[in-house]
Amino acid sequence: MSGGVHVLHGLKLSYFTGKLEAYLRVKGVPFRFVEMDTADFRACARATGIAQMPQLETPDGGWLTDTTAIISRFEDAGAGPRLRPIAPAAAFISLLLEDAFDEWLWRPALYYRWAFVEDARLMSRQIARTLLRDVPGPLWLRDLAIRARQRREFLARDGVTRETAPAIERLYGEVLSVLEPVLASRPFLLGPRPCEADFGLFGSMFRHFASDPTPGALIRETAPAVLAWTARLWSIGPHDLSGAADIVEAPADLDPLLALVARDHLPELTGHLNAVLAGQDVACFQACGVAWRVPASPYRAECLLALRRAFAALPDEARSDVATRLGVGVKTLEGDLPSLPERRPGRPRNRHLRA
Repeated sequence: MSGGVHVLHGLKLSYFTGKLEAYLRVKGVPFRFVEMDTADFRACARATGIAQMPQLETPDGGWLTDTTAIISRFEDAGAGPRLRPIAPAAAFISLLLEDAFDEWLWRPALYYRWAFVEDARLMSRQIARTLLRDVPGPLWLRDLAIRARQRREFLARDGVTRETAPAIERLYGEVLSVLEPVLASRPFLLGPRPCEADFGLFGSMFRHFASDPTPGALIRETAPAVLAWTARLWSIGPHDLSGAADIVEAPADLDPLLALVARDHLPELTGHLNAVLAGQDVACFQACGVAWRVPASPYRAECLLALRRAFAALPDEARSDVATRLGVGVKTLEGDLPSLPERRPGRPRNRHLRA
């Protein structure tokens, strides 16, 4: 990676902006933060061809987008502290958990932000003051517009109904209960230094669950070790990891979390892949004990294929270890690697426009 200062374009309340900002801080990558307005959002989209946040401008004038790909690029470059496990099985589990935290916890994070009146009013006002600050019109009108838009996109269109809302709330409670003993026993998910899985989890936990009023009250009351982990990850830099051992295993106490991923996340990815391959606009799947119908996501279909490729590339012993720990869920990772159909005009491949 080239030297110099990167420019991170995003919002301080954004899920994926927070994830990448934490990674750059821990990695020791110099960067300058630019708070997006709508003009900057459009300018970044023109530069990369993808309308999403965050976007990372490199010192040589290039652009990077998609936080998972950006982290992988920096880890491949090898500069700064190593934040990828050195053992193949642990490295795969880190990637699997990162993907799950990115995509699986997205729904509860957005649900708590926009389904509850106090949370929605607070966050819509913040977006109206920041991202929409260059949009003509009074603040109250921008506030109402963004609240209506977010509730439409992240509640109604993402399958949130009277039947599914309780399942989303149960999932948040389950995740906290599984994470609490893990993060009470060691500094980070897999050991003494953070890995991709920590940064994937950080996006939802720091900028949503720990910050928004309703989920924030729950995490303070039921998962203080998880709350402490968010502050720990935000506060460290590369100098703090100089004596930390490399990660060589994924501890056994992560197995309950892997079981949840196998129960909910992998079936959802499968539903998206099946829908995209069939040219369907709606993905159908069972997760969290209920049936879901959501817009088919080419990005999530690609996520599953990327996991399958990484799983197939594992050495035999590591693949066997991962298969044992995932149980029947491993069948999802052992599937075919079909080519996805070309994107139809007007259908973006990016995951989320805004957090």
